[in-house]
Amino acid sequence: MNNLQTDDLAIVYEDNHIIVLLKPQMVACCPDESGDDNLFDCVKRYIKTAYNKPGNVYLGLVHRLDRPTGGVMVFAKTSKAAARLSEQMKGGDFEKRYLCVLCGAPSNKKATLENYLRKNAVNNTVYVCTPTEEGAKFASLGYEIKQEKDGLALAEVNLHTGRTHQIRVQMAAINCPLYGDMRYGGDKAIKGKLALWAYSLRFNHPTTGERMRFVIEPPKDAEPWRQFDIKILN
Repeated sequence: MNNLQTDDLAIVYEDNHIIVLLKPQMVACCPDESGDDNLFDCVKRYIKTAYNKPGNVYLGLVHRLDRPTGGVMVFAKTSKAAARLSEQMKGGDFEKRYLCVLCGAPSNKKATLENYLRKNAVNNTVYVCTPTEEGAKFASLGYEIKQEKDGLALAEVNLHTGRTHQIRVQMAAINCPLYGDMRYGGDKAIKGKLALWAYSLRFNHPTTGERMRFVIEPPKDAEPWRQFDIKILN
């Protein structure tokens, strides 16, 4: 049974090579063990119907967003586009920026966080570990606090690596967990929808080479985003 409807896709850009659109919160970005309908399969259905494509439709998964995270995603419509975007990710030309709301504000308003993270596959939890621990993976991000209000802080995050739950774990490690993060928030956790939003993608078009940027803002009327004056930064 398909829960996602192709008519509901919020497409912000599409050509013969890529498709950029909104991933809703609490929707899987690609097939997983749950068997739930997901954005990847919905986009494939859209392409098949919109262009009357026979047989299996190609779609390349270039990057991922965790199920609770909403925001902008790009999929590749050709294998060449997928390969070139993947190369940009490895080379650092594929920039992903997030907005998140923190419970509390770090003492440093702008900083780089570097940790080693390890995933516990049994309970799907990630934790900070030592560099020598088996399965340890290096994780790096840069953040800047943009606004503070009533014990909450709006942060912009530039993700340097793409580890599972990375932003959530690294922010919790400095005692500033994300709003709505009941898994990593501990005593500071505030119940609600996870306030983590992938708001900006910047990359070179896989065939023309044009530098492109796509922005989708978080829902301004929803908590806790409504507490802040959301301004998208260049």
